[in-house]
Amino acid sequence: MRKMCQVYDSKDLLRVAEPSRAWFGASRLLRVSRNGQGVAVVVEVGWVNGLGAIRSLARNGVRVLAVDHRPWALGFRSRYAEPVLAPGVLEDEEGFIAALRHLGERFDEPVPIFPTHDEHLNAMARHADELRTAYRFPFPSWEVLERVQNKRYQLEQAEAAGLAIPRTIHPTRAEEARAAGEELGYPVFVKPAEPLGFKRLYNRQAFRCETPAELETAYARMADFGPMVQEFVPGGDEGLYTLGAYIAEDGSDLAVFSGRKLRQTLPFMGSCRVGESLWVDEIVDEGLRLLHALDFHGIAQVETKLDPRDGRFKLIEVNPRLWQWHGLGAACGVDFTWAAYCDLVGKRRPPARMSGDGKRWAIAFMPGQTHALQRPPYTDGVFALDDPGPSLVQAGRFAGRIASRLGVQTQVGRLSPTGS
Repeated sequence: MRKMCQVYDSKDLLRVAEPSRAWFGASRLLRVSRNGQGVAVVVEVGWVNGLGAIRSLARNGVRVLAVDHRPWALGFRSRYAEPVLAPGVLEDEEGFIAALRHLGERFDEPVPIFPTHDEHLNAMARHADELRTAYRFPFPSWEVLERVQNKRYQLEQAEAAGLAIPRTIHPTRAEEARAAGEELGYPVFVKPAEPLGFKRLYNRQAFRCETPAELETAYARMADFGPMVQEFVPGGDEGLYTLGAYIAEDGSDLAVFSGRKLRQTLPFMGSCRVGESLWVDEIVDEGLRLLHALDFHGIAQVETKLDPRDGRFKLIEVNPRLWQWHGLGAACGVDFTWAAYCDLVGKRRPPARMSGDGKRWAIAFMPGQTHALQRPPYTDGVFALDDPGPSLVQAGRFAGRIASRLGVQTQVGRLSPTGS
């Protein structure tokens, strides 16, 4: 039976701060005591990033409080989660932090907290001094994190550490952007050095431009976010490789995974739809070298793309948090969330490295897309026999989208697929 917040309407919520500032779910949650059981908080559980973290922790016996601003968040349907409703960080950062602070007052001692998206991660890092008495963080200080979140800084540090990067030009005027396109050759990507405001405005990571006219339009939209014009590294989704790691504050590499995408949610960009484990020494060595060069500790993904022209892996980006398909790590003996949790509560586990090439992770069904079923056994981002709630919700959303296309009137929950 669910411990709390089985109904997601306002009568089941408790106001804990000023009006419109901070809410959290279930008036029955008056105090959170360990009673010998571990406790953790997962923040932003609308999609599989958060759902994977919830399942990882709960399957290891941890009590999980799941925080989101949407009553329909997919993670709220997990049998392993105790839902906590809080203000949205983009709409009300002060209220979001107040909600975490008030939730933290109910803990007997600080507990690990896992943000799954950049907006929440950055807000928590900025307000770490306010939250430190209640939470333990799997990420560095804001002084470090602010630099890491800048894509231009990532490229500069990667090059200084000896990693290969795509040819990239940083125009300051529209004419320079046009010249960059001619120099690099089309297609090109136009990416923001400062991605968060851009993603909030355009709901995308970059623009892929095939012509000078498209490049001019993209540059104009990105002028306030540090536009970068970058060459397109040839090849399909299967050329996108990932190092996943948890690095302790003392610099120890406690969990290491290597794999690649096989399919993305969108062509040429987007988040993982199908991924597989594949150990590549170069990916691991270079990715860890870059994270240490960035003075980073915590959970991170380093994504690169294999360039068939020279056989080198070119840096795409660093994500300093749990990424979309981190759940595959647990199937390969490397559970990032659990490794971080144990380290943060002073029960560090021995360093773990991935075992088992060829294991797969997928989101089998997504509205508006063809299926991505894989040959069993594989790890599904949504469907799990021990946690059927999210599966039923996702099936309903998928069926509802089909019914809508057929002209049938139906009401289904919204979907929020984000991540890497």
